Amino acid sequence: MTTADSATASPETRARNEGHGFALIAILCLALNLRPVMAGLGPILDIIEKSAGLSSAQAGLLTTLPVFLMGVGAFAGRRLTRLLGAKTGVAIGIAVISLACASRSEWNDAAGMLSTAAAAGLGVAIVQALLPGFVKGRFGQGAGRIMGLYTTGIMSGAALAAATAAGLERDFGLPAALGVWSVPAFIATLVWLLLPFPAREAGGGVSQTTEPLWRHGRAWTLMLFFGVGTGAFTLVLAWLPPYYTSLGQSRAYSGYLLAGVTLAEVAASLAVSAFIARFPDRRGPLFVVLTSITAGLICVAVAPLSLAWPAAMLLGLGLGALFPLSLIVTLDHVDDPARAGELAAFVQGGGYIIASLTPFAAGAIRDRFADLAGAWEAMAVGVFLTIAIAMRFSPQSRLSDGRRGPTAR
Repeated sequence: MTTADSATASPETRARNEGHGFALIAILCLALNLRPVMAGLGPILDIIEKSAGLSSAQAGLLTTLPVFLMGVGAFAGRRLTRLLGAKTGVAIGIAVISLACASRSEWNDAAGMLSTAAAAGLGVAIVQALLPGFVKGRFGQGAGRIMGLYTTGIMSGAALAAATAAGLERDFGLPAALGVWSVPAFIATLVWLLLPFPAREAGGGVSQTTEPLWRHGRAWTLMLFFGVGTGAFTLVLAWLPPYYTSLGQSRAYSGYLLAGVTLAEVAASLAVSAFIARFPDRRGPLFVVLTSITAGLICVAVAPLSLAWPAAMLLGLGLGALFPLSLIVTLDHVDDPARAGELAAFVQGGGYIIASLTPFAAGAIRDRFADLAGAWEAMAVGVFLTIAIAMRFSPQSRLSDGRRGPTAR
C-alpha cells in the first residue's frame, strides 16, 4: 500500500495492516530463536565433548534429540490446537526454549546437555506445529511470502549463533556461551504475548475434516521429502564445524564457515519469499536447489579444504531455498488454514524424525572411522534421489478444496 493509499484507507484497513506488521515482527522474533540451541554447539563441540565427557555419537545426540522430539511434538499439532490454540501454545513453546537455554548456563554436564536438548526440541516442536496454521489464517494468499520470511528468520538465528559461539566461549566461558540464547527467546515470548488475537485465532480452531492424514499417500511423500532435505540441514548444522576442526582448521574458522552457510541460506530464503509467486509450478526451483545441495555435499566429501567456501555457498543456497520450498509445497496442497496446519504438523513430525537420524549416524561413523567423508557421500546420494520425488509435485496434483485433505497421487 502506498503512502497516499494509507492516508485514505479506512480505520479498519489501517488497523488490519498495522496488525499484520506487528504479527510479522512477532513471527520473525520467534523464528530467530528456533535454531541457536543447536547451531551454537558445532563450533565449540570439541570443548563440550571434553567438558561433559561425551563420545562423538553422544555429541550427535545433542542435535538428534531436539530434532527427533521436534518431530514427535509436531504430531501433537492438532491436539495442541484444540487444547491451547496458537496464542497460548506458541507462548509456552518459546518460553520452554528460553528456560532450556538458561538451564545450560548451570547444568552443562552430560545429563544436563541432553536433557535441555530434549526440552528445547519440544519447545521448538510446539512453535513449528502451530505457527503455519496461524500464518495461513492471518495472511491468507500471502502465506507463502510470510513463510519465506519466517524461514529466513530461522536461518538468520542459526547464522548468528554459529558466528558468535567460539568468541563467546573464548571471552566469557562455556556456561555463558550456552546460556546467552535464553535472553532473545524471553524477549520473543513477550512480543508474542503482546500480539492481539481475534477470538477465532486465539482459540483452538481445527479443520472440520476428521479423515486422518496417514491415509493419504501424498502426505507420506511430502513427509519423506521434507525428512531427507532436513536431514541434510541437520547434518551440516551438527557436523560441518567439527569436521573442519578435525582437518586442522580453527574453531573460529569452522564457525565462520557454518555462518557462511547460514548467511547463504538467508539470501536463498529471501529469494524464495520474493520470487516464489512467479513459479506456480515449484518443480523447477526444487530441481535447482536439490542439485546445488548434492554438489555441495560432494565438494565437502572429496575436496573439503580447497573447495570449502564453494561448498558452503552451494549448501547454503540449496538448503536455504529447500526449507521454505518444502513448507510452501506442503501448504499448497490444502486451502483450509486449520487443515493446512495439520498437514504441516504431520509432514514436519515424520520429517524431523527421519532427519534426526543423520547427526547420530554421522557421529557413529566418526567414532568408527575417525572420518566423516562417508556421511557426506551417503547424504549426497539421498538428496539426489529426492529429485524424483520433487518431480511429482505438479500443480495438477494439488487440491483446490481443502476439506478433502491431500491427494494420493
